[in-house]
Amino acid sequence: MELVWLEDLSALAEYGSFVRAAEARHITQPAFSRRVRSLENWMGVELFIRTPHGATLTEAGRQILPGAQEAARHLYRLRNEAQEVAGVSARSLKFAATHSLSFTFFPRWLRSSEAGAPIEAVQLHSDSMAVCEQMLIHGQVQFLLCHRHPDVPPLLAPDQFISKKVAEDVLVPLASASSHFDTSPAALPYLAYTHESGLGRIVAHRLRGKEDYLHLQPLFSSHLAAVLMSMALESKGVAWLPKSLTEQELHEGRLVRALDESWDIPLEVHLTRPKANLGQSAEAFWARAGMDPPSVT
Repeated sequence: MELVWLEDLSALAEYGSFVRAAEARHITQPAFSRRVRSLENWMGVELFIRTPHGATLTEAGRQILPGAQEAARHLYRLRNEAQEVAGVSARSLKFAATHSLSFTFFPRWLRSSEAGAPIEAVQLHSDSMAVCEQMLIHGQVQFLLCHRHPDVPPLLAPDQFISKKVAEDVLVPLASASSHFDTSPAALPYLAYTHESGLGRIVAHRLRGKEDYLHLQPLFSSHLAAVLMSMALESKGVAWLPKSLTEQELHEGRLVRALDESWDIPLEVHLTRPKANLGQSAEAFWARAGMDPPSVT
């Protein structure tokens, strides 16, 4: 049994595709498939039903998935506890944060969260929402920092994870100030988020049922808000972008509103953690975080 096999099980259950899960795990698809098969051989049962359209959990797979995820988290907690006792990671904190929050928001927020108690070391892993969720599920990080919307519940099990609001943000439909395309709702070139993006889930929820009115045809897609912002600055279309990421571009007038404020999407920035004890330094940080949530709106 190898720890990576448990992580692979969770990733394939999440993505439902060997190709996409392998990409998220940063290995080749054949190597990923061999590792999943090795886990099934060790278990003595098939955990996935394989079809040309993807992979779904068998009844046995569904039964063991929560326990496998908890086992992976427990092993990482054991490592963290051992390192903390040995003084290797005395005040080290491990975060996963979505790209849109990593660039500008995270450094400012972390400074304000220290609250007179300096953190000796921080590890920040920046990736898509889907990968960040997997890192938290597997116990590879202690905290997940991401955007949330009240009407779009997270994929994390509420009986295993808790979160608190630490800031507010807003998604604004923006385009380049030099854009020459018709900005009427029936003629907007659209820069979209992919399915790996947490912001993509939120925008898709907001626009559901509005497609006929807006006539949005995605011309380009990415899970990175920064990439969509770059495309918008190049006059390639309209993107719903976090104000926390685009403050400078808005201030300089390089990005402007493409639709009125009724199309804005209010967001919350949440810090999420497992319910299990995280160790002394992480628990102390959690207790301080979220006091007087700042607003970036």
